Amino acid sequence: MTNERKKVVCIEDELEMIELVKLILGRNEFEVIGAVGGQAGLELIAEEKPDLVLLDLMMPEMDGWEVYQKMKASEEMRNIPVIVVTAKAQSIDRVLGLHIARVDDYITKPFGPQELLDSVDRVLQSRLQPNDSP
Repeated sequence: MTNERKKVVCIEDELEMIELVKLILGRNEFEVIGAVGGQAGLELIAEEKPDLVLLDLMMPEMDGWEVYQKMKASEEMRNIPVIVVTAKAQSIDRVLGLHIARVDDYITKPFGPQELLDSVDRVLQSRLQPNDSP
């Protein structure tokens, strides 16, 4: 099999959301590995070295922004694309995520299966393109 499945780590505090993501992306040739909570997520990223991370923002103990900062501070993790998946739907949160923190995409819950797939495909495709921006 030459077309290798892309590995996605989904960091969430709700098991049901991890299962939903596994269902949606699993049908589309992605391998999804879930982690409940930020610390477990960081450990899983270090272990699995995924192609993409889906990251919830509102989690107890270590929130998504803290996970994201730790990823960007790590030599091994800083280049892994991150899509924030959150119930924080305020436009200011989106601006902070996309333009200040520079996450790769921002999806608000509830989302449709096609919206998730489109975001994942778009982010992974953009990583394959040569970066021509100065």
